[in-house]
Amino acid sequence: MIRQSLRIYRDAYRGLSPSIWLLSGVMLINRSGTMVLPYLTLYLTQHLHYSVKEAGIVMAVYGTGALAGTFLGGWLSDRIGFYYVQFLSLLISGFFLILLQFIDGFYTMCGTVFIYTLLGDAFRPANSSAIAHYSLPENRTRAYSLNRLAINLGWSFGGGIGGYLAGIDYKLLFWADGLTCVFAALVLRFFLPPSAETTRSVKLSQDEGAAVTTSPYRDRLFLLFLVSTVLFAIVFMQLFSMATLYYKQVLHLDETQIGLLMTLNGLLIVAVEMALVYSIEKRYGTQKIKVIPYGILLVGLSFWLLNGGQWPGLVLVSVLLVTVGEMLAMPFMQTFAVERASAQNRGQYLALYSMAYAVAQITAPVYGSQVVERYGFATLWTLCLGLCVLSASVCWWLVRHLRLSRNE
Repeated sequence: MIRQSLRIYRDAYRGLSPSIWLLSGVMLINRSGTMVLPYLTLYLTQHLHYSVKEAGIVMAVYGTGALAGTFLGGWLSDRIGFYYVQFLSLLISGFFLILLQFIDGFYTMCGTVFIYTLLGDAFRPANSSAIAHYSLPENRTRAYSLNRLAINLGWSFGGGIGGYLAGIDYKLLFWADGLTCVFAALVLRFFLPPSAETTRSVKLSQDEGAAVTTSPYRDRLFLLFLVSTVLFAIVFMQLFSMATLYYKQVLHLDETQIGLLMTLNGLLIVAVEMALVYSIEKRYGTQKIKVIPYGILLVGLSFWLLNGGQWPGLVLVSVLLVTVGEMLAMPFMQTFAVERASAQNRGQYLALYSMAYAVAQITAPVYGSQVVERYGFATLWTLCLGLCVLSASVCWWLVRHLRLSRNE
């Protein structure tokens, strides 16, 4: 049994190119400093004394910038290549993160947050395009999972250290996050310089653009999939906005304890996801997307469980469920978006997929904060379960439709 498990882990990491590993290394450095986002709501309410409503608006502006930045990143990646978009996004957003700590006016904060996310989130579609470029169809989901592993390993480190730094001085979060962005940009520049192959791939995409017959904007199944993705992401992103506020205000956890919960989420993904994805692909093959609805439902259930009382162990169970849910849903959702596209329109598909999460970033904090202010946390957690049931139902319909169209 132990030998079989070790073989699964070994095989899960085989066959990935050095460039994929280096891109994941850059992501690891970048996400190790991700300390501002999970504590931004707390920083605005506890340190700057914003109301919950004002904090929700700032988080919505964050999402608006992410939406615009994702579109910009996809557009630029098709024209100057994913490499330069990644490098400039990391470098410039790092300096804006450092600047953010010196802002305290509400409107200035909204404007600065918008510019920061506009530049920072241009990285997302460019990075996804880079992974698709350097991976093969048979290991693409694992390549994206390795990237998520780097994100979550960095997240677990950054979340834990972030809680400790926030307990000392919130401004330390902005220095740590900004400097790691700059460092990640320098690592990308010196260890994975742009190659002639990436330049040719951009030119090929432009030259063959007229031959593209399917647009993601006309792909009805993909657009329906994006609706399901937005509903799911609105719920999942409560983990970084209203959930942290719930832990603080209702459960009376301190920043260090909240950081440990975020760390647990990241470490579980690091330990399990690659082997889990490999096992699911090996078992289900082309039908691997059938696990997505189950992951979505687990995420909804994880929030609904918070209505069970203030028992600390319940919070731990909730974090475990949301972690398993995202491992079953997110890697295969991203793979579906990539496999739905062709080589010539992949950037458009990935940009739309990233924009679905950006739309959720806009909607989630406003939706969550308004529900909490009017009806309380219990209503929010119940509505989260309802949105996930709706999202999973759409996914189940898509899975069934695709199986019928393939005569499976």
